[in-house]
Amino acid sequence: MTILRQPTRAGVRDAADKIARVLPPSPLFVHEFDGLPVAFKAECLQPIGSFKLRGAWHRLTALDEASRARGVVAFSSGNHAQGVAWAARRLGIAATIVMPADAPRTKREATLALGAEVVDYDRATESREMIAARLAEARGSTLVPSFDDPWIVEGQGSAGIEASVQMIAAGLGVPLQVVAPCGGGGLAAGLALALPEARMTVVEPEGWDDMRRSLEASWIEPVGPNPPPTACDSLQATRVSPLTFDILSRRDATGVTVSEVQIAAAQRWAAEKLRLVVEPGGAVALAAVLAGRVTVEAGMLVMLSGGNVDMAGYARALAA
Repeated sequence: MTILRQPTRAGVRDAADKIARVLPPSPLFVHEFDGLPVAFKAECLQPIGSFKLRGAWHRLTALDEASRARGVVAFSSGNHAQGVAWAARRLGIAATIVMPADAPRTKREATLALGAEVVDYDRATESREMIAARLAEARGSTLVPSFDDPWIVEGQGSAGIEASVQMIAAGLGVPLQVVAPCGGGGLAAGLALALPEARMTVVEPEGWDDMRRSLEASWIEPVGPNPPPTACDSLQATRVSPLTFDILSRRDATGVTVSEVQIAAAQRWAAEKLRLVVEPGGAVALAAVLAGRVTVEAGMLVMLSGGNVDMAGYARALAA
């Protein structure tokens, strides 16, 4: 994909202004660990159940009328799909989403309910990027990647602008450390732009830690062959993009991993302590805090990025 411009903090602020005109801020919860307050940004309570509508809204509102008339194409296991479908419906744009055939049923049904066309593919044998690119070319549509796009990165970063205002209002000061889930890195990169003084830690499921290894190696490392199964369907990007990697690398971001057991424990903790439903991929940053993979410090902001759970899987996590 050819990037025509780079995402900027000014772009993040523009995105935050756009979002503020259509949605209230997502809630900020505070919980103390050994006397230190930690802020949790509940993006799981967005209208589509995740932060993904932020980038989608910023991207689609940047399209001119001719581009809007030709529609958009995206690829996603569910959260970006819903974000694009939500924004497209509000703007009167036709949306086609390439989704894995094994995507969670709740995410597929929600995407269809928002009026998008869904095209299935086999996650193990087919490339969603290639399928989406062919569809976009054939239809003259705009391709809207889930993270490899400057508008998407800026839009996701708007959550950081909101959180900073909320933390200051709560007497916590500005965010000094941000812990965020990472798939392709769009959210983490956007937060790095939004909060330039904060230390960044990205969290990935074990075996899917391409961003962590890339940051440590100083070049992009893809996910290795035969990665283990994970409940985190939203964090299964097999290779991060130069766009998000470069932003996080320049910020000296660090990465940690969490296990499936730790992720399920975080889901239970969120339900018990915060009364929040958080999906596995949305709970990895919390899992890292609870498991001691990151040290709790003053000014910590933890992203709860999504709440679109598969009910059967969620019931198993709660019962564990």
